[in-house]
Amino acid sequence: MGIAVENISKQFGSFRAVERVSLEFKTGSLIALLGPSGSGKSTLLRIIAGLEKPDSGEIWLTGENSTHKRVQERHIGFVFQHYALFRHLTVRENIAFALELRKAPKNRIKQRVTELLELVQLSSLGDRYPSQLSGGQRQRVALARALAVQPQILLLDEPFGALDAKVRKELRSWLRHLHEDVNVTTVFVTHDQEEAMEVADEIVVMNQGRVEQVGTPAEIYDYPASPFVMSFIGPVNVLPGNSGIKPDNISISPTDQVFLRPHDILIQTQVVENAAPAKVDQITHLGWEIRVELLLELGQRVYAQLSREQFQKLQLKQNQRVYVKPKNTKIFPAYA
Repeated sequence: MGIAVENISKQFGSFRAVERVSLEFKTGSLIALLGPSGSGKSTLLRIIAGLEKPDSGEIWLTGENSTHKRVQERHIGFVFQHYALFRHLTVRENIAFALELRKAPKNRIKQRVTELLELVQLSSLGDRYPSQLSGGQRQRVALARALAVQPQILLLDEPFGALDAKVRKELRSWLRHLHEDVNVTTVFVTHDQEEAMEVADEIVVMNQGRVEQVGTPAEIYDYPASPFVMSFIGPVNVLPGNSGIKPDNISISPTDQVFLRPHDILIQTQVVENAAPAKVDQITHLGWEIRVELLLELGQRVYAQLSREQFQKLQLKQNQRVYVKPKNTKIFPAYA
């Protein structure tokens, strides 16, 4: 087992950041800790790294109890959101820094730095300084520096959070391929659902210091364990049980809540059995998809997502009367 977290809790004053969290990550896996601000994901990552001490519980790294080990003894590479590169050192010198501290042979340092520059696709930029690089290039240098000492575990805290959307998307794919090359047990923190879904083998969804669900991206999306998970992972309509939209042959209490993805709404222009009447209130063209805002008879608003082909087939118009049915729903008791 690469990492095992056993009943970890951490409190800052009256704020309980992590509460009785237990997790296991296989060696070589790529894990995302996903959740909103204040959910405990960064605190948990820092506890694994040894940068924070837990109030209770144990941390096991590669089969050894590391709860009371110093950071330097944990064989971990850590990458911060804001790079933390040395501005007065070149790219090559930044990557070599940890190896020089360990007094590695000079020829070994040179060989390792050359390997890493090639790995992170920066071979031609080794003599530049961080100020001469783009944000995405600096983050690659930070990753190369973390990998220089060949850590058993790689931890990344919001690694792409300071970058613009286009660069973030490029680096997601790059990180996925990099992980396949180095095969280091990797845990990264993010609040970006799309980032977690695209990069990770497994996602840990956290909320208010606790784990809501652990699973593959498909499991988390298709089989959410709680209303929070379904609301946090991807867009969703939340409707009362008496809205008129409900799956066939399922009894729903008025106090239940119906969770319905926009792409799981079936719109018909003719009367359909067990379909809820609605009015087309607004149509928004978003390039490859069309977002249709519907107004149900009891006043609730529902957003549907259609492909261009679906929209063209239906020929929807504003204020048109239509009939809607769910293709797939999740029913949860009402929650605050």
